Amino acid sequence: MKSKPKGVIIILDGLGDRPNQSLDGQTPLEAARTPNLDRLVMHGQCGQVDTFVPGMPVGTHTGSSLYMGMAPRDAYKLARGPIEASGVGLPVQPGDVVMRCNFATLEADKERLNVLDRRAGRIKRGTDELAAALNSMDLGNEIVANVFPATQHRGVVCLSGPHLSQSISDTDPGELGSPRYVLSSAAIDEDDAAASNTARAVNDFVCRSFEILREHPVNQKRLRSNELPATGIITRGAGMYREMHTLLNHLKMKVAVVAGERTVLGLAKLFKYTPISDPGFTSLPDTNLKAKVHAVLTALESNDLVYLHVKGTDTCSHDKDPQGKISMLEKIDAAIAPLAGPNRVIGVAADHSTDSILGRHCGDPVPGIIYASNGRVDTCQSYGETTCMQGGLGRISANTFLLTILDLMNRLNEYRPSDGRFLLRI
Repeated sequence: MKSKPKGVIIILDGLGDRPNQSLDGQTPLEAARTPNLDRLVMHGQCGQVDTFVPGMPVGTHTGSSLYMGMAPRDAYKLARGPIEASGVGLPVQPGDVVMRCNFATLEADKERLNVLDRRAGRIKRGTDELAAALNSMDLGNEIVANVFPATQHRGVVCLSGPHLSQSISDTDPGELGSPRYVLSSAAIDEDDAAASNTARAVNDFVCRSFEILREHPVNQKRLRSNELPATGIITRGAGMYREMHTLLNHLKMKVAVVAGERTVLGLAKLFKYTPISDPGFTSLPDTNLKAKVHAVLTALESNDLVYLHVKGTDTCSHDKDPQGKISMLEKIDAAIAPLAGPNRVIGVAADHSTDSILGRHCGDPVPGIIYASNGRVDTCQSYGETTCMQGGLGRISANTFLLTILDLMNRLNEYRPSDGRFLLRI
């Protein structure tokens, strides 16, 4: 009997985009030369994928989690903090509140902190020393803060102590930066005493971190080198640890995730998949794509399904660099050629769209491809946002995208009530 097909799902972070006048009205994907991706389209099906709710922008954690088998109703409650903590190997204790954070360039302006750069020039070195200067910070009421650096400017803040809550607002003003100053964290429900206690601690932490970091030797050195200093911390995505289950666990599949992005590696660990990374796997366009593809091929020998996540496309969009995104897409296209092997199902999609004009995530659906030697073939001939509007997959959810791939891999039985929790949105 022929063995069941193996699967590869390629998540190109921030792949979807909007028409750009500097590209004669094309998107970066449409302007890029992508013969290998086009070949998958010509021998498979394409369509538009809504990673969450149509029209709603999402982060990497929400979009990726649904491709990775998380139940849609659980994804609604998925906070970024615990995922980032998992990605850096931080064991979160019951009652701890963890937040994703950025090392940012802040400056004092009367009684507030202005945000000059949310990523401190995408700082690459020195965050270990900066985090160490903030660790074990006593915030009163028996609450202690610790900081753990992640990839580049990213990190995790962990609050430990009694009477904490994840129901607080962010201090990070976000991509649009209106206003362009650090926000004051507040309880989502003003009658929630634990949330008010937590928000007070976060605000104290942000203010005291600025006082410590602006004089830190790492930042003094960066200033002498004409680099933006990382003078503060901005937080978002507060959450507490909870057990997570996925459709792929339910189906007892062996799954691996090849990535350089801590968020995606954090999801892999929380979902009990095999995370595969390497120092050469970065979240920038300089990531070692050849080595990543080799890692996928190796992982396929002992896994049923392997995810390949590439962050560089999103990074270029955030930097408002459509030409860089085109170049990144062409490098990805060249690298993935070996993945199209026999008895294999391949999916290509994105966790969200990122507008390379505005530099922010947007709610547009992402272009998706599903290729299988035993699958249907539509009439589309190239990979792009416009052509995918005409594809045989139509407009589907990330959850349905995964189900279609699993069916082509002969991994699904006829529907059983026990499957329902992984399909329903409510």
